[in-house]
Order: sequence, then structure tokens, then C-alpha cells
Amino acid sequence: MRKHPYQQLLEKKRVWTPVKTSKGKFKDGAEEAIYRALSVRVMELPVGDFIQEAVSELPEASRELLQSNVKDEERHDLALHYVTEAHGVDEKAEAEALRLRDAWVAHPDHTVLKALVAERAIFFVILPFFRYCGDTGLRTVSADISRDETIHVSANSLVCRELGLRPSQSLDKLRKATINWIFQPLRNDATDRYLNKKFWLDQSDNLMYAGKTEGLVDTKRARVPAFFETSNSDLPSYA
Repeated sequence: MRKHPYQQLLEKKRVWTPVKTSKGKFKDGAEEAIYRALSVRVMELPVGDFIQEAVSELPEASRELLQSNVKDEERHDLALHYVTEAHGVDEKAEAEALRLRDAWVAHPDHTVLKALVAERAIFFVILPFFRYCGDTGLRTVSADISRDETIHVSANSLVCRELGLRPSQSLDKLRKATINWIFQPLRNDATDRYLNKKFWLDQSDNLMYAGKTEGLVDTKRARVPAFFETSNSDLPSYA
């Protein structure tokens, strides 16, 4: 008998344990935007809360998967915390990220819809940015979180389709304000597309409106850290 799509997604998940990372070097020119992107980690737990708040009213077949996804957010928060322990934080960015988080929490759209938009059109842009512009530890963390987020977005998309939920214009405006702030330190005329603000904003728009983007097709190829170039402290533990 064919398994339900929610069960299929649950069985694809892989458990991993974050570990403390060492401090490496970020790509020149990306540093300020990386610190802003790292500050948005304050949305990891609220995204989990968005799902937790609504789980009793969601399709019964989805609940085990969604509860598992909530636990993933705690793991992501810890992994990114370890990165900030190694690199420090930008205090101004941290304060602004808290204001953005509060705006997302207060927004009236359905909580699962907010989780979907945040993960698909914010996190799915930040994570490739980390992989292209971060140090070894951040690139590895990004790859592990990305595997989880792929399942989260698929699950939340199914739920929103079942419930007939569509994002409001005001939620889209909040999404644009968030992604614009993250990448504001980059230039629109940078020849390196990974340091080009417009490139990343376009990826967010594509993911928001089409659910996919050709600009990040390279991220389909997994990056496996080589043992001879990577400190043991930068390698996560897998179940």
C-alpha cells in the first residue's frame, strides 16, 4: 500500500547532532551580510512555535511529521548558536533581527503559512549564501540545516494546500523587508553574483512566487567536507 506523503517525508529525515565549530574566514565582502543573516537565527524557534500552535487543527496525518520538524528548529538554533560563539555577533544586527522576529510573530496570517514563507523565501536564500560565502563550519551547518528545511517546506506546502491557505500581500511585504535588510550591505553592481544584492533578492522572489529558482541549482549538489581539510570540531555527528 502506498504510504501517505507525510509519512514518506518523515522517513527521509536524518538525525544529526550539532557540534561547536572553529572560527574560519568568511568570503571577503560578505561579512556584514553574513552577520545579519546569522542574526535571523532568532526566527528558528518562533517558526517551530508557529507549527506547534496550530498542530491540533492541522491534518491528522501530518502531525507526527510536523512535531518532528519543530524539534529540528531547536537543533538549528543550537547549531547556529555555535557558529556565533566562534565568530561573535553584530549587536546592531541582533537588535534589528529581534524587531523583525516580533513583526513575524505578530502578523495575522495563519501560523503554518508564516512558517512556509519564512522557510521557503528567507531560510532557503540564507542557507545557500552561507554555503557560498561562509567558512567551513558555517558551510557544513548550512548543508545539514538545508536537508531538514527541504522536508519542512514540502510538509508545510502540503498542509497549506490542504487548508487552502495563501499568503497575504502584507506577509509578502514583510518577507521583502526581511530579505532586503539581510542583503542590504551587498552591492547591486557586484560582478561576483554571490556578493550581488539583486541576485539574492531575485532568488527570494522566485522561491516565493514559483516555489523554485534556477539561480540556486548548484545547491542540489551536496558539499561533503573532506576529512583532510576539516577540523573534527567542524564535523557534525550523524545518527
